[in-house]
Amino acid sequence: MVGMLKNVAVLVYPGVAPFELGVLCEAWGIDRADQGVPNFDFAICTPDPGEVATSLPGFGLQVTEGLDRLDAADLICLPAMPRDAPVPPEVIAALRSAYDRGARLLSVCVGAFVLGEAGLLDGRRCTTHWRYVEELEQRFPLALVDCAVLYVDDGQVITSAGSAAGVDACLHLIRQEFGSGVAATVARRMVVPPHRDGGQAQFIETPVPAPAETLQPLLEWMASHVHEDVGVETLAARALMSPRTFARRFKAETGTTPYHWVTNQRVLIAERLLEESHETVERIASRVGFSNATALRHHFTRLRGTTPQQYRRTFCSPQAREQVSQSG
Repeated sequence: MVGMLKNVAVLVYPGVAPFELGVLCEAWGIDRADQGVPNFDFAICTPDPGEVATSLPGFGLQVTEGLDRLDAADLICLPAMPRDAPVPPEVIAALRSAYDRGARLLSVCVGAFVLGEAGLLDGRRCTTHWRYVEELEQRFPLALVDCAVLYVDDGQVITSAGSAAGVDACLHLIRQEFGSGVAATVARRMVVPPHRDGGQAQFIETPVPAPAETLQPLLEWMASHVHEDVGVETLAARALMSPRTFARRFKAETGTTPYHWVTNQRVLIAERLLEESHETVERIASRVGFSNATALRHHFTRLRGTTPQQYRRTFCSPQAREQVSQSG
């Protein structure tokens, strides 16, 4: 399975946040060819090659590539950079040039402010860390800021919320380019979910539940029973809560409702079956818990922006493609 994305560059300058940079290096710079994951021509670049100070005192980077490295990049990633420092003019020029030639741009956390300074958020849906959404709106009033999501894919520009949401955005792009199987492989190596439900609203001024109160055991049970039609009353009883308390706790912990959480899980499983099996859409719908193929098509198209059949044509493995052809 070959996507169009092959060349990835991360742009940094003094004050870059190491953790957000590490997220991008982990997502795009690690050799996972032994697990069937494409290798990317990966590089870190900066306006003035040499030592680049980070946001941590005494911790610097040695960067050898200059901004000319961006000329070959299919994807340019921006980790968190200082919001209160001017963006180097050559960085703005390089980002605009890359955008004009069709490169994709992905920011993590407050890296969105760099895109804003380059004029690339005007009229575009975007996001950043929930603590800074008001500042982003004030500084770039033409940007369409969404504070309730983990990331926004607005075509050529992808913006993500806090640090961990950068992982979500990268996995989303990998899934979009190479399919859910490759994204799941990368996620397993990173020990993170291949897709998180809900948005960053669940993290805004909300205390983290104590370990004894978490719904994680129930979520694991739900994930293994997505093919069953289990109502809120049953789930609440398993969690030893009233239905009303359970619904409130579930939304606070996951950022979504039980119905939407289960629907997303069903679509994720359907993706894998479409890629790896030769089963019909009708059979897959039944296996993942939808009442019929029409229901699967509806939810799959709503959540993935394409039909199950088109997804299978794009992402199914050669073996599954041959089996589908033979059975058809």
